[in-house]
Amino acid sequence: MTRSHATHFVVFSLVAALAASCSLLGADEVVFKDVAAQSRQFMEWHRTIKLTPKQEAVKKAALEALPAPCCSDNSAYTCCCQCNVSRTVWGLSQYMIAKQGADVEQVREKVREWIAFVSPKGFSGKSCYNGGCARTFGNDGCGGMSADHLVL
Repeated sequence: MTRSHATHFVVFSLVAALAASCSLLGADEVVFKDVAAQSRQFMEWHRTIKLTPKQEAVKKAALEALPAPCCSDNSAYTCCCQCNVSRTVWGLSQYMIAKQGADVEQVREKVREWIAFVSPKGFSGKSCYNGGCARTFGNDGCGGMSADHLVL
């Protein structure tokens, strides 16, 4: 191996190691900044990212342990319906599992963080039963019932 090839090999190895460490450190981690844009993105991920049965089991285990924000007598995995707040939770979860390789605890913690971000005052857990379907997330609501009409 020539000196030039050896140098390229070392540089390539360092770049590969750096890339691997960045993914382990969560360089592609989702950071919450914009409720409107990210809600739309997460809802799109819910529509487009398909999970394998093994990945779906991770999603189920992560979300069954959390109450649905809008109807706390149901889990975040099922909710009582397909409302927009649930679509965002499901899409975020699907992305983390399929694209980031997240485990149950990582998904659960990030979903908790998302729910707190979209409604800093919190959810009552009863929105679905007191007219909250058409209210914004920040006003203890579901954000609408249609993926085509997000109420913000």
